[in-house]
Amino acid sequence: MRYRSCAAFLLLSVASFACAASWDDDSHYVSLGPRNGYYIVRPDSRLFRQLGLYEAPIIDTASWLYHGYGADALAFRFNRNGVLSTSPAYIVQESPYDFYTRRIGSLARGRSTINDVQALFGRGHTRADRPDGFIWYYALPVYNPFEEHGGKN
Repeated sequence: MRYRSCAAFLLLSVASFACAASWDDDSHYVSLGPRNGYYIVRPDSRLFRQLGLYEAPIIDTASWLYHGYGADALAFRFNRNGVLSTSPAYIVQESPYDFYTRRIGSLARGRSTINDVQALFGRGHTRADRPDGFIWYYALPVYNPFEEHGGKN
């Protein structure tokens, strides 16, 4: 009997923590038309895993090693022919910058190519191969002054 109540308490504690963690996740898709749109994705969110963005070059600004400096990322999934096969993803820790959302929103799924992406963001990307194509990642430097001293002022 005692073990059951302990197990129930533990289960409820874990469940409430999982709900709280998912409550903060505001990952979503922004539709800009039938072929245009983009994902705003939080690192380690359900959508992050669903899109398979495991190799994204993100760096947590809250890490004590980086003192508030980090990296968000843009992800572009292409088919084997170099055509954008899914909508781009903006992997962001805080708020997305309009500069990037306007540019990724201009790319049309099924029509935009690697040349279109390079014209907007240059050649400074990393590549992750997939069975059906590949993903290009662009690291975006970010700074959070609140995290510079470990969240303490």
